[in-house]
Amino acid sequence: MTTERNSETLSPLVELTLARLREFIRDPGAVFWTFGFPIVLAVALGIAFREAPPPSSHVAIDAAAPGAAELALALDADEAIVATTMAESLAARSLATGKIDLFVVPTADGPVTYRYDAVRPESSTARLAVDAAIQRRAGRVDVVVSTDDVRTEPGGRYIDFLLPGLIGLNIMGSAIWGIGFAVVDARRRKMLKRLAATPMSRAHFLLSFMMSRLVFLAGEVIALVGFGWLVFDVPVRGSMITLAVVSTWGALMLTGIAMLLAARPKSTEVASGFANLFMLPMWLLGGSFFSYERFPEAALPVIRALPLAALNDALRKVMNEGLGLVDVAFELAALGVWGGLAFVIALRWFRWQ
Repeated sequence: MTTERNSETLSPLVELTLARLREFIRDPGAVFWTFGFPIVLAVALGIAFREAPPPSSHVAIDAAAPGAAELALALDADEAIVATTMAESLAARSLATGKIDLFVVPTADGPVTYRYDAVRPESSTARLAVDAAIQRRAGRVDVVVSTDDVRTEPGGRYIDFLLPGLIGLNIMGSAIWGIGFAVVDARRRKMLKRLAATPMSRAHFLLSFMMSRLVFLAGEVIALVGFGWLVFDVPVRGSMITLAVVSTWGALMLTGIAMLLAARPKSTEVASGFANLFMLPMWLLGGSFFSYERFPEAALPVIRALPLAALNDALRKVMNEGLGLVDVAFELAALGVWGGLAFVIALRWFRWQ
């Protein structure tokens, strides 16, 4: 008797989950945006920010200054400097537009004036490189002899920072667009009204979307992690089991948020507005493409508690730092609060028609 009752309770969830899987597989666009697009994005950004020597400093010497041509030739011999002579009026425009990093005004009796924008890191670097070259040309001898021990190891590159962010972004996008819109579209086509007439609970319907997401989650994460490892040599320093747990937890919690966003809208236009209202702050503050540490320090505790920021931080701690579940407890707790509350509210607010 108990076995029959359990079977009857589980069958709606199983059947609905299978229906979600068939619906996804039969949509080539959904398959591409879930599996293909993140890899295309990783290729483009990985190539754009690939390992390369630092760019040379572009420097202009005041053409009207005595010995400008000779100084330009001497500076241009340095591998880190590209030097030329330029009129002062043209140099002002070039500095303003970033075409040159530094304008050098030498004088006949020795003093040199450096004109640059201190806010630009390239200009500050150019100033240091040019001043060192001019000082050595004038006969300066370094008091302390130094040597360079240059090492490049996977883990500190932009692609190493980017890949966990792309995984988090893909998990969020698949939940919000793939699940939230599917629910709203079914409501718009009166499908939910028909399902409501069946012996199916609201929880079974919402949980079926969460279960179907977990089936495809493994493929999404494996595709991105495998691609990063094969093409860009991105390491996973932590446990693969820990990575799987963090990814699964993040997917479940973001799916709960997607269910809340889709609980009421009757049209995809309204759902799109709600989705963008949630996702735009995540794109800006979630730390997928750049570090949120650039924001004011007072805002960082709030930013770290955001769903995407918490997921990205947890993924980076596992992949880049090799940390375990205990070390990402805060991030998992933040995700749990967001996803748990959202799912509970979605159960109460969900509308079939």
